[in-house]
Amino acid sequence: MTQIGDNSSLNQWLRRLMAAIFLTGQVVIHLISRPIHRRNTLDQMVAVGPASLLIALITAAFVGMVFTIQVTREFINFGAGTAVGGVLALTLARELGPVLTAVILAGRVGSAFAAEIGTMKVTEQIDALQILKTDPIDYLVIPRVVACALMLPLLNVLSFITGMTGGLIIATSLYNIPTSVFLDSAQSFLTPWDLISSMIKAFVFGLLIAVIGSNWGLTTTGGAKGVGQSTTTAVVTALLAIFIVNFFLSWLMFQGTGSAISNSI
Repeated sequence: MTQIGDNSSLNQWLRRLMAAIFLTGQVVIHLISRPIHRRNTLDQMVAVGPASLLIALITAAFVGMVFTIQVTREFINFGAGTAVGGVLALTLARELGPVLTAVILAGRVGSAFAAEIGTMKVTEQIDALQILKTDPIDYLVIPRVVACALMLPLLNVLSFITGMTGGLIIATSLYNIPTSVFLDSAQSFLTPWDLISSMIKAFVFGLLIAVIGSNWGLTTTGGAKGVGQSTTTAVVTALLAIFIVNFFLSWLMFQGTGSAISNSI
C-alpha cells in the first residue's frame, strides 16, 4: 500500500511539473501578445520586494560575516589576508547572493503564491474569473511572474552590498584588515561579468519561483488539505529547481580556468 501511495504521489508530482512547463510557455505567449494588469503587478511587486527586504538583508549580513570568519582565519595562516575581500565578493556575486535570496523568496513568496491561488482554486474563485471572461493567467500568474523576475535581482544587489558590509565589519574589527585593503581586493577580483551573471541567475530564479508557486496553486485539489499539500510541495519543488538550474547556469557561465586571482596580482 505504501509503494502504491508513493507511486501515485510521484505521478501526480510529474504531472504538475509538466503542467508548470506548459504554463511557462503560456506565460511567454501572454507577455508578448497581451497587456499586463498594472495594479495587480504593482501589488505583487510590493509583496515580493519591500516585504521580503528585511529578512533578505539580515540573512545576507550574517552570511557575509560567517563566511569572512571562516575564510580569514585560514587565509591569514597562508599570508593571503589581503585577498579576503575579493574572495567574499566573488562568492556573494556568483553564488551565495542569488541562491540565498532565491531560497528566501521560495519559502516566503512561493508558498504564498501556492496558498493564495490554491485557495482560490478550491473555493471556485478561479472558475468565477473565467465566467467573467477574465483569464486567470493574465490576472493571477503574469503579475506574479513579472514581480519576481524584477524584484529578485534588485534584492540580490542589496543582499550583495549588505553581505559585503557584514564581511567588512568582521574583517576590520576582528582581524585588523584595513578597509582600503578589503575594498581594493574586492574591486580587483570582481569583473563586470560576475555581477551580470549574478543578475541573470536572480532573474531566472525569480521566474522559477513564480511559475512553480502559481502552477501548484492552479492545480490544487482536495479542499484545505490539498492547499496545504500544494504549498509544501511548491516550496520543495522550487528549491529543487533553484539548485539544479543553478548548477547548469554556473557550468555555462564559468567554464574554463578562472583568472580573478591572477588579474588581481
